[in-house]
This record gives sequence, C-alpha cells and structure tokens, in this order.
Amino acid sequence: MVVLVLLSVLLSRLGELGLGRQQVVASVRAVLQLGIVSFIIVGAVRFVWSALLFVLLMFCIATWTAATRAGVRNAIPWVALAIAGGVVPVSAVIFLSGASPWNGAAIIPIVSIIVGNAMNSHTLVTRRAFPALREQRGQYEAALALGFERPWAIRQIIHPGTAEALMPNIDTTRTVGLVTLPGAFIGVLLGGGSPIQAGASQVLVLIGIMAANAGVAVLVERLASAGRLLPPDLRAILRP
Repeated sequence: MVVLVLLSVLLSRLGELGLGRQQVVASVRAVLQLGIVSFIIVGAVRFVWSALLFVLLMFCIATWTAATRAGVRNAIPWVALAIAGGVVPVSAVIFLSGASPWNGAAIIPIVSIIVGNAMNSHTLVTRRAFPALREQRGQYEAALALGFERPWAIRQIIHPGTAEALMPNIDTTRTVGLVTLPGAFIGVLLGGGSPIQAGASQVLVLIGIMAANAGVAVLVERLASAGRLLPPDLRAILRP
C-alpha cells in the first residue's frame, strides 16, 4: 500500500496535477476509517437495529459530504431528501421482495453501497447543473422575459446535464463482467458463494444502484428547479 501511494504521488507530480498531498491524506484516512469501521461492523451486523443505526450514520455522512461538494450546506434537508429518494425505494424493493435476507450482514453492505453511489450521483448532477446555471444566466433571464416560469427556465438549462451524469453508472452496468468484476461479485466468491450466486448478487446491486441514481438525479433536478436546492449565489441571482 505504501508503494502504491508513492506511485500515485509520483504520477501526480510528473503530470503536474498538484494532488500529491490530497492522495496521501486520502490514503491515510482510508486506512484509519476502515480500521475503525471494521471493529464497529463486527458488532453492528449481529442485530438488525444496530445495522440500521450504522447505515443511518452513513446516510448522514453522505448527506453532509454531498452538500459540501455541491456548496449547498444551506439546503441540507433538501440534499437528504434527494438522496433518500433514491435509497429508500430501492432498499424497500430489495428487502421486502425477499431478494436479500433482512439481517445485519445483508443490510450493511447492500444499503451502504446504494447510499455511496446515491451520494456520488448527487455530486455529478449538481456539478453539472450549477456551473451551467452560472454560465447561462442570460438564457434564464431571456426565458423569464418571454413569460416562462422560474422552474421551467431553470430546468431547461440543467436537464441535459442530468442525463449525462447518469451515464458512468449505466456504462458500468452495461459492461460488467466484460470490463470489470465489481466488489459484490468478488466478495461473494471470496465468502464461499458459487459463481451463480456471486453474479446474481452483483446484478441485484448494480441495477439497484442504477435505479437509486435515477431517483436522486430526478429529485435534484426538481428541487433545483423549484429553487430549493441551490447554492447561495444562485439563489441570489436566479430570482423569480
């Protein structure tokens, strides 16, 4: 791991990316966080209630991280709503249908994977939407001048980027098994499961992520169009 970190820093320096310090800090944090989490999970997986508390904590951290990345700490409740709008329906389908057992050992890995990807979906959508709104303010003003309502004017600007933000996950789902063998597949195999079980688990997770990401993207777009999920500078300039 030390050699790999040094390799990352070396490549960053050779490419003049300026990311060496961030790579080192991220690596150290990963080791410490996963070390602590490993001990916590040992106890959390024993009971459903402790597993639910654990994933709730992860959800809160994901919400804070997504709000920070997007510069919308002023709208944390709306960020939480957007992420929950993707995570809750997908988790409900997976566990209520019996596709996965309702126990701590299943709740923690499945829900945490969905939460993490929902957080990333929120980031991808907002990082396209907010710069587009800043760059195309004139188009927004023109739409208002023509008599269109504020939600419609905002949505016309950010909508193209919303679909684009979902493409990385769709590409991953489309090429799974041909280009990559994601974590759930390898995890089931290493845990003693058959290749069929591993494949079924991975497909369930990937399609669940795809559905959750779509839910997050749609909600972010709707909340932003309504003026609920906007950073302070855009709330000030994009007046109704």
